[in-house]
Amino acid sequence: MADGRSASEMAYAHIRDAILTGTCEAGTMLSEVSLANEIGLSRTPVRTALALLQDEGWVTLYPKRGALVQGLSERAIAELLDARYVLESTGVQRSSLERRTALREPLEAQIAEQRASLERGDIPAFIESTIAFHRAFVEIGENQVMLELYDRLGDRERYVLFRLGPKLIARHDDIIAEHRELVCELLQEDLSAFRETLRLHMSDTNGRLVHPLPPPDRPR
Repeated sequence: MADGRSASEMAYAHIRDAILTGTCEAGTMLSEVSLANEIGLSRTPVRTALALLQDEGWVTLYPKRGALVQGLSERAIAELLDARYVLESTGVQRSSLERRTALREPLEAQIAEQRASLERGDIPAFIESTIAFHRAFVEIGENQVMLELYDRLGDRERYVLFRLGPKLIARHDDIIAEHRELVCELLQEDLSAFRETLRLHMSDTNGRLVHPLPPPDRPR
């Protein structure tokens, strides 16, 4: 392939992106033949891609019928938000003030990029920027396992954010203000305000309550 990807990788990327962005909505029955014609590939790589997407929970395969697109249930979305909150707040809690201070400039650059993306209505660019913004809170905790877990949630987060597209634009100013507030609170010794702002930010953006964490144990 011209871009170095195999046929099955191309098929996987095409179908995955269509599901995450909402082009193929939950409840849609996908046909191997139609997908192969649409992508310009044979049915074999499409079949391989659909099998992988089934393993990831995005489709359910039905022999001789096709693949039914699955979405995320209300409970799955609520659990996703709680998991993100735990990973992000824990990463920040375990980081040093020095590492948090060094993060300020790149986070402010991402906020500027987010504002520009929202102003021009470029939802995909905003989504990638905001995922990177929140991922940084986990990364500074310097726990590779936590970071790997967070990255595994990335496509679920994309799925949810694409469905919030109009709301993201409507909350344009609030989202940017909340991101800026998070950066300011990141530089404080007491991170309780950061955790609460993060919780409220996730709750307000997604329209679902994110549960607070208990205060961290004090050293004895």
